Amino acid sequence: MFFTYLRRELRRRRKAALVVASGLALGIALVIVVNSVSSGMGKAQDKVLQSLYGLGTDMTVTKAATASASSSQQPRFQFDANNNDDSKTQSSDRVMVQGFTTLASTTVTKVAGQKGVSDAVGGLSLNVVKVDGQFTRGQFQQNQGSGTGGGNRQGGGTGAPQGEVTGGGANFNINAYTVYGTDVTKPALGPLTSSKITSGRTFTTSETNSKVVVADSAYAKEKKLKVGSTVTIKSVKYKVIGIATATSGDAAANLYIPLTQAQTLSGDKNKVTTIYVKATDSKQISAVKKTITSNVSGTTVTTSADLADTVSGSLSTASSLATSVGKWLSIAVLIAAFLVAGLLTSSAVSRRVREFGTLKALGWKSGRVTRQVVGEAIVNGLVGGALGIALGLAGAYVVTAISPTLSASLGNSAGGAARPGGGPGGGGGFGRQAAAKTLDVALTAPVNATTIGLAVGLAVAGGLIAGAFGGWRASRLRPADALRRVE
Repeated sequence: MFFTYLRRELRRRRKAALVVASGLALGIALVIVVNSVSSGMGKAQDKVLQSLYGLGTDMTVTKAATASASSSQQPRFQFDANNNDDSKTQSSDRVMVQGFTTLASTTVTKVAGQKGVSDAVGGLSLNVVKVDGQFTRGQFQQNQGSGTGGGNRQGGGTGAPQGEVTGGGANFNINAYTVYGTDVTKPALGPLTSSKITSGRTFTTSETNSKVVVADSAYAKEKKLKVGSTVTIKSVKYKVIGIATATSGDAAANLYIPLTQAQTLSGDKNKVTTIYVKATDSKQISAVKKTITSNVSGTTVTTSADLADTVSGSLSTASSLATSVGKWLSIAVLIAAFLVAGLLTSSAVSRRVREFGTLKALGWKSGRVTRQVVGEAIVNGLVGGALGIALGLAGAYVVTAISPTLSASLGNSAGGAARPGGGPGGGGGFGRQAAAKTLDVALTAPVNATTIGLAVGLAVAGGLIAGAFGGWRASRLRPADALRRVE
């Protein structure tokens, strides 16, 4: 009886039901779009941070900021000035630690032993500057009338030949690139994990001191490197075993070599620049950060949340808009939709006074009348939810199809957070000056099951709110009211 009467009443008042459902649908669709865009913002920001931070990394530990590096650590190049062979090419390499500050390798073990730390691995980030070229000897040309005889000179006497040196000079090329020493025994942590091997292979755990290198795809293309090629770093030849492509943004380094080899090249034995940390519980990262900071002195701990605070550009602006303005706009529209649905349902009950009064005169209890009104309102809410989900999915699809490109800049914040390990164009670890990095990311609007569940919940809530308005009015009706409306 309940469902039969429900079906007949909804069919008879389908225009009013469609108006209520449409109002709820618009509010629910807006919520879906805003939530999807916010989720897309989060994914876009994760892409920016991922290219700098490394997959699986929750935080990094670097040496606390100190005074600037001494002049003895600045690049110096020495060439053989007594070489008489003009055709000989002069070449000199300078390998420098990013930021000129390092931590002892024992710090890695100490960090790994802290409460809440699942694993920790050290890495050494290097800048390599190679200068090569050759000097050309100038030619001495004697002026006319000059010589060693006194007869050819005013005042007589002997003297040095008069003339000038023409030509000559120096022609040198400068090649600067970055090298990252990675701990090959723990491949699941570190910047290399944010790249995908697209050719060849990655390191094996046994290649701790092997002369092998994995090249970034962009750098390999520029230098025409491929698997099997040879790369020379400070007179040491390394064999290219793999080509890695960054999954988003720029790679953390141009070349990756085993950590021991990087320490040997730079002369920093048992030293690292960055410690990559994985927490046992991603929800306790703040607590782990405090533990490491208090127990491991002289270090700076930076989490992905700290890096996220330094993201600026249109991505940051759009994210702020989606999370603040979009959220409050959604709430306002939902409140308006619920109120309209409730008022329309209450108004419909007022127009059905004779109907409900007659039903009560025939023996319907107030509770049964209320349940009938609430049932109709819930069905309207579910219909509105279905329409809202369809509209929301369409809106999210349009955003993804258009895929507007947002720019994100990640550089120093007031606290001085910079990219871990520096990377191409970087300037050191956290807490030291680094060049800002700008990336372009395409915005998407993914819709997940949670968002759909939220939409269904809102639809039911809207129906219940509307039903509560109407049910309250219907429960107050008396059979005598129906008799007053009989013409």
